[in-house]
Amino acid sequence: MIPHTIKPYLSKEKITKRVEQMAGELASAYIGLEDKTLFLVVLKGAFVFAADLLRSFPLNVRVEFCRAASYGTGMESSGEVRLDLPPEEVIAGRYCVIVEDIIDTGLTLDALINELLRMRARKVEVCALLSKPSRRKVDVPLNYIGFEVPDLFFVGYGIDYAERYRNLDHLAVVVPRDGGDPEKRDAKED
Repeated sequence: MIPHTIKPYLSKEKITKRVEQMAGELASAYIGLEDKTLFLVVLKGAFVFAADLLRSFPLNVRVEFCRAASYGTGMESSGEVRLDLPPEEVIAGRYCVIVEDIIDTGLTLDALINELLRMRARKVEVCALLSKPSRRKVDVPLNYIGFEVPDLFFVGYGIDYAERYRNLDHLAVVVPRDGGDPEKRDAKED
C-alpha cells in the first residue's frame, strides 16, 4: 500500500437517495417475476451496496453471491477471468440481476454475463453503484447505474484499497501522497 490520503467524493445521503431510487426502478421491472428472479451479488465490493439496495427493494427475490475477478500483474489484466458462481440449477431459467460495485473495463463483467447465459439464465441485467465509462474496453449492457464517475480510485461503501476502507459510509477517492498509483496491485476486480 502506498502512502496516501482519502478525499470524500459522495456523501452517505446522496448514495442512500440514489440506491432507494434504483430499488424502485428494479421493483417496477421485476414485479410479478419474484419467483423467477435472482439477485447475484458480486463479492466482496458490492456487499454494502447490495444490502442497502435489498433493504429498499419491496419484492421478495432469491439472493446469491459470487466472486468474479481478473488477474494480472500491476494494473494490467492478463485476460484470465476467474468466476465462482452458484450451481447451474440455481441460474437456469431465472432473470439474473448482477449487483456490482464498480464497472471499470467491463472485461470481468462480460465474462460473467456470458457464463450466466451459458448456464441458461433467462435474462441477465446489471445493477452497479459506479460506472467508469472512460475505462471501458468491452461494451457491456448496464441497466441500472448509480453514478457515472471519472477515472479515480474509489474506496468506501464496501469498496476497498488493500482490504481497508470498506466500512466508510460514503465514497472517497484515494489520493497518493507521492504521486504513486494506488491501482498497482496484483488482483484487480472490474
